[in-house]
Amino acid sequence: MSSSLSLADASRYARIALANIEREFPAKLDHVIGNAADLASPHALHPAFFGCFDWHSCVHAHWLLARAMKLHPQLPEAAAIRSLFDVRLASANIDAERAYLDRPESRSFERTYGWGWLLKLAEELACWSDPDAHRWSRDLVPLASAFVQRYLAYLPDASYPIRHGVHSNSAFGLAFALDFARSCDVSSLTDLCLAKARQWYLPDRDAAARWEPSGADFLSPSLIEADLMRRVLDTDAFA
Repeated sequence: MSSSLSLADASRYARIALANIEREFPAKLDHVIGNAADLASPHALHPAFFGCFDWHSCVHAHWLLARAMKLHPQLPEAAAIRSLFDVRLASANIDAERAYLDRPESRSFERTYGWGWLLKLAEELACWSDPDAHRWSRDLVPLASAFVQRYLAYLPDASYPIRHGVHSNSAFGLAFALDFARSCDVSSLTDLCLAKARQWYLPDRDAAARWEPSGADFLSPSLIEADLMRRVLDTDAFA
């Protein structure tokens, strides 16, 4: 697999991700407390994905590590990454993450930014021809399946997209879900993502990009919508 990402840069990014995944505090939780028993540390609540300040950043960092090692099998940090994944993505930890989602209070947990990043990690592992990755991918299936079901339940009821350029941006979450659904042959999610993208964004004209960025944006609402629709439309229609 060729890439413009150099081995030196991949190694530098990997070292940053490894250091931050293991750093439990400071932490920002997306955690609704139903009773006193729900008071717990990030490690206790999320044994697979604690660290990196918040849950979605930890998932993102795992994806970065998988991608870096997939692009550069000779990565100096490869052994450390494999050891980390063996621990963090162990089936018991993934089952605990799935159980957390099953709490009534967790219905909107990480919607949809974290959902998209979890499916992006699942896609990366599923499409990687590596014996360890096959095992990690298999163990991640229960959590990925749970987020697929969340998309399938949420999208039909979502009348309007969230357009501002922050974590809850609908186009971002939809793009990553569509990538996963196509790569992993989940036709129900593929069809729903395509239909929702057309419903929400196909009528759009004259994007007010001159108003970007707002003070809270880290994504361009216009560009992330375009990035989604290039996945949805053929070349002529997109042009």
